[in-house]
Amino acid sequence: MKSTINDVAARAGVSIKTVSRVINNEPSVRPATRKKVMDAVEELHYQPNLAARNLAGTRSYTIALIYDNPNAYYVIDMQNGILEACKARGYELLIHPSNSKSDTVNDELRALVEHSKVAGVVLTPPFSETQSVIDEVNKLNLDYVRIVSSGAAEGDEDNCIQVDDTAAAFDITKHLIEHGHQRIGFLSGGEEHVSTHGRLDGYKQALQQAGINLAPELVIPGEYSFDSGVAGAKALLESDNPPTAIFASNDEMAAGALFAARLMHIEIPEQLSIVGFEDSPFSRQTWPKLTTAHQPNSEIAKCAAALVLNKARSKGAAESAAANKEAGITKVFVPELLVRDSTGDSPAG
Repeated sequence: MKSTINDVAARAGVSIKTVSRVINNEPSVRPATRKKVMDAVEELHYQPNLAARNLAGTRSYTIALIYDNPNAYYVIDMQNGILEACKARGYELLIHPSNSKSDTVNDELRALVEHSKVAGVVLTPPFSETQSVIDEVNKLNLDYVRIVSSGAAEGDEDNCIQVDDTAAAFDITKHLIEHGHQRIGFLSGGEEHVSTHGRLDGYKQALQQAGINLAPELVIPGEYSFDSGVAGAKALLESDNPPTAIFASNDEMAAGALFAARLMHIEIPEQLSIVGFEDSPFSRQTWPKLTTAHQPNSEIAKCAAALVLNKARSKGAAESAAANKEAGITKVFVPELLVRDSTGDSPAG
């Protein structure tokens, strides 16, 4: 038989109201009492009826994730990280895929507030970097957190979880330069993503620091997809002066570049080094495995969800800041270089 809130109250030796306050994460509960209630919840495998709570009062126990990303691995990591934070605080997650190029995005946001009663929203790129979407969220007086490349956070840092793409891309390019590579191709992601520009900036900065002139023909525009990686790599490798290394803007593109090189009978890394970005499963499913930048998407998403929940529950900026500090929320992430077998010394010597 499914346990009820009455069973939890009886097991913990407290009132039903106290159980409700603990489940709702209200601050005015003594730590010892909170522990007794949570122990009873765990022992009885009690699960609150969150939908009923949403309907019963004016306070919402749901946050929304808004995304438009072709990379299924990225989306799954985001969902898992946010769900972990929601579960810890007794909230539900509403997952809302949308088309960033559509004219109906703001209408969808209004519908989430009016019909789904969401307490807050986590915005991922490109929505998190689109000013019209941010303006609409502010107009709706909706608590939100943006997951953004660092360049898109200026002036709104309190509402952002930042990923320093530029610093990570600098480290990746520097790694290739240290292995003797002078001609390094760059496969660019979609222009609508601020991360694309951040990764390109890091690549350019590393070349400049090493005294290597940027060759415009080595920068190939594209999209964050396998097919784009194949096409971009072919364009580079079929040129009169091909690169000895390719930096792809994400692992899916890097896997495409690796596939193209294999079709052209180019040995990796003996004849060509290839690197990706993000450390998605693509980077571990190739042969050889890809050198990349480890981007902890689940942890990023977990921090974003915890941040928006603190905003939704707090009465003011000071209380929210204190809750963020207590939760140990990381607000700036720098993806770390992860060296695997797809990079080696330049064959040019």
